[in-house]
Amino acid sequence: MSSESPRVSRLEPYLDRTEPAPTLLKMLVGVQLAGFREDVGLSQEQAARAVGFSPAKLSRIEAGKGRRPPTEDDVRALLQLYKTDDHETSVLLQLLRRAGEPGWWQRFDKRLMPEWFDRLVGLQEAAEAIRTFEIQYVPGLLQTPAYTRAVVERGLPSAPAREVERRVELRTRRRELLQRSDPPQLWAVVDESVLWRVLGSREVMREQLEYLVKMAQLPHVTVQIVPLDVTNASAPAIPVTYLRFGGLELPDVVYLEHIRSATFLEDRDETEEYRVTLDRLADEALNPRESLTLLRETAAGRYGAR
Repeated sequence: MSSESPRVSRLEPYLDRTEPAPTLLKMLVGVQLAGFREDVGLSQEQAARAVGFSPAKLSRIEAGKGRRPPTEDDVRALLQLYKTDDHETSVLLQLLRRAGEPGWWQRFDKRLMPEWFDRLVGLQEAAEAIRTFEIQYVPGLLQTPAYTRAVVERGLPSAPAREVERRVELRTRRRELLQRSDPPQLWAVVDESVLWRVLGSREVMREQLEYLVKMAQLPHVTVQIVPLDVTNASAPAIPVTYLRFGGLELPDVVYLEHIRSATFLEDRDETEEYRVTLDRLADEALNPRESLTLLRETAAGRYGAR
């Protein structure tokens, strides 16, 4: 393989990122390894057997899953099998080492960051576009600290005050990705019942709705409200987050959150089904301008906006 390999040339800019992006880099390593394997005409099972892995282990590596990246020895063994040249090997191993640098969220206690949630935060940090639908709460990336505190206290009524504050700190820190110089596009569709459900107090709700109005006016944030009188809305029964990444053959990912776990979907047919569902919901919702009007009217009429 030539040192001018387009696979490697597209990877090199990621070596200069100032902020660690372990989830993205693990996915990039996995995608490139899968590409090298396909270039030499090996199936996943054949490659795994050749280096002494189980097919499941190689599948995890190529999918970029797990809290930690694969070991350098494992990746070297695969690159030797695929006969990559010195330059390709060097770039991929540098990428792998950067994938081992912890993201800011990985400094939080594992009780707050189980593996499935660690993956979600990492994917959001790496995403080019985030689409979300919420039927019960304001989307996490758009919550005020006071609203988050009310959500945590409602969901974990016996949690000690220190844990509550750490959870609030974590969610508040997550919001900062929308203030970056290169923020993702965020498109949030929210059921109108979320605006009427009082969490914390009316003052908390007023502040939250005013914050939604402010965020919805940013060029990279779109908020749409599904009104209560849309009785046939094609809304899923649980929150949905749809993540899209810029180029490099990375698959779209759908995140479905449960009470104490989550499901990640990456199969193209499954993610496409959710993309179509979110498109339909957006069509049924008020447009962004009408949604802003409803947010302002609800803040003033129900919560006495300042």
